[in-house]
Amino acid sequence: MPAAEGLRATGLTVRIGPLTVLDGVDLLAPPGAVTGLVGPPGAGKTAFADAVTGLVRAAGTVRLDDADLTGAAPRVRARHGLARTFAAAAPFGSLTVRDNVRAAVEVHARTRPVAGRGWRDVRRRRRALRRASGATADALLARTGIAAHAGRAAAAVPLGTARLLDIARALAAGPRVLLLDDPSAGLPVPAARALEVLLRDLAAEGVAVLVADRDLDRVLGVCDTLYVLDRGRVVAAGPPARVRADPGVRAAFARR
Repeated sequence: MPAAEGLRATGLTVRIGPLTVLDGVDLLAPPGAVTGLVGPPGAGKTAFADAVTGLVRAAGTVRLDDADLTGAAPRVRARHGLARTFAAAAPFGSLTVRDNVRAAVEVHARTRPVAGRGWRDVRRRRRALRRASGATADALLARTGIAAHAGRAAAAVPLGTARLLDIARALAAGPRVLLLDDPSAGLPVPAARALEVLLRDLAAEGVAVLVADRDLDRVLGVCDTLYVLDRGRVVAAGPPARVRADPGVRAAFARR
């Protein structure tokens, strides 16, 4: 069995009408590491996330370990272990925080094969799923630091809590790759630091963590490798300290 490589994008290009918003981007997010994708607003970070997860049409290739996901539908990519959050937190506002996560646990569990062939096997699996989903949701709420908000309506929680809720829902899939879009935005300093610890823990468990962020300083302390986008192109890549000192990176952020 070949060694797990993680998420690899090669030559990823996105065009919207006459505008090229992503231009030949190469990126590797390996398992067991936190990879950062940073750039000023409009650099192409969200376009990259959308292209990798199949939400927009893109040229180039996307692979997850030995699976070629190029052209695959978003649900197929999700089944291969690719999960993401969005820059705009989007929980189900009418549900409680706990029920948001519980619903995500049940949805992802239902996509897994059921042993047996009859309806009894399916019903037995669903009953067991309902019993287990609450405990799993509670564990994810505790892990993301929002257990105290479990009974609140998702529509009523602060933005930072809603972002952490989105992360808990993404973790419900048991992802091999976790792509986070601006995860620290709106978080108070203690919660942002706790999130950094969580990301490092996930990487230590073998998850490929990819963080897209507009703030270079926010990701310097947590990432093993940084890629910097400017006007749709990678202008620097490598260890965080070296990337931060790159004149092209300073120029890109100076134009904000």
